Amino acid sequence: MADILIVVGTESGNAQMVAECLQDEFEGKGHGVEILDQWDPGQANLAGRETVLICCATHGMGDLPSNIQPMYDELDGSKPDLSHLRYGVIALGDQTYYDTFCKAGQEMDGLFNRLGARRVGERLEVDASTQPLPDEEALKWAEEWETLL
Repeated sequence: MADILIVVGTESGNAQMVAECLQDEFEGKGHGVEILDQWDPGQANLAGRETVLICCATHGMGDLPSNIQPMYDELDGSKPDLSHLRYGVIALGDQTYYDTFCKAGQEMDGLFNRLGARRVGERLEVDASTQPLPDEEALKWAEEWETLL
């Protein structure tokens, strides 16, 4: 069984809802799950982790949510070696904002990739304009993602 850290980037609470839904699902299958919704390097302990799931909404004009921005800034600045990590990304956005659709999740994906982490599976991009219940789509995606761990 995997020990999964779910990192949440949210402004309105949708990404948090998805994370909590996935926590219940993964724990029900015997995985250890911790949710990190405020950047705390000690609690995150990325050096001691094997699996991270990033659940990140896009805010404003393609911006990272304020609760995950410090994580992005610190990791981008210090550039730790994350080659020991496997990660997945669930990006939430709204396709009516075509130029910035799921940009925050894409940014987090790019950051983890640049730092050497290995993405497991494809990035899930959830469109709020067509899927008002992102947790349902995330649960479907997570079934396959879990088998790849």
